[in-house]
Amino acid sequence: MPAPAITKEPLVDLLAAEWSALDELLGELPTAMWTAPSNLPGWTIQDIVAHMLGTELSLLGNSPPDDDSDVTELSHVHNEIGAMNERWVRSFRDHQPAAMRERFREVTTQRVAALRAMSQEDFDGPSWTPAGPGTYGRFMQFRHFDCWIHEQDIRDTAGIPGRESGPSAEEVLDEITRALGFIVGKRAGVPDGDSVTIQVHGGPRRTMHVVVDGRAKVVDQLPGQPSTTLELPAGLFIRLAAGRLDPAKHLDEVRISGDETLGKRIVGYLSYVL
Repeated sequence: MPAPAITKEPLVDLLAAEWSALDELLGELPTAMWTAPSNLPGWTIQDIVAHMLGTELSLLGNSPPDDDSDVTELSHVHNEIGAMNERWVRSFRDHQPAAMRERFREVTTQRVAALRAMSQEDFDGPSWTPAGPGTYGRFMQFRHFDCWIHEQDIRDTAGIPGRESGPSAEEVLDEITRALGFIVGKRAGVPDGDSVTIQVHGGPRRTMHVVVDGRAKVVDQLPGQPSTTLELPAGLFIRLAAGRLDPAKHLDEVRISGDETLGKRIVGYLSYVL
């Protein structure tokens, strides 16, 4: 069964709003903060911005500058996409913060224009995505997710919380919900016949149900009581799913009812983002 079409305009609006919010956030950063180590191995805040810049430059048809160094030896580089990201990051390391922000604004303005010029048919066309073959619209959903998560990486490093509610945060939670069958069934290995309810609050508020019946899938309602229920703040849930936090250090922030052992296992395997 083909995946439903992803309507272009609302998603482009979300991307435009995300890039605008990032531009505003970058303007709040003291110059010294740009070189602060982030929660991502080997990267500073400036490196995170460089990564986002490089991805959008690639989508505008550019390639990272030649770099003779072997980035594949770095512990945080796991594949060719990671190696390309690292080459982009290195190419921007000698740039000053003001120039980085100006370049970010310039490139994302070009990307918004390019996206608005696309037709719905273009969005429905085949494309590579981080999850395998999909459509260009699906790829742009991943781009929004990636940029919002990196916005929070910057905010967490700089101590400037914000934008953990509203349309962008809701779409990020939608993205994780789309992966919940994989997280629960494959990552956590929840047994056949069991079911899980996850309730998040403090930002987006949502109740999500997953039932394992041959395979794990998200459902609107469970046929009975869940095997285990997790209740936790939305920001914590998203950061755990994005692999930003050590679940063992945050178990006390998760309320587990029902099968506690199963609940703890799910918390431990929420991370699915490479």
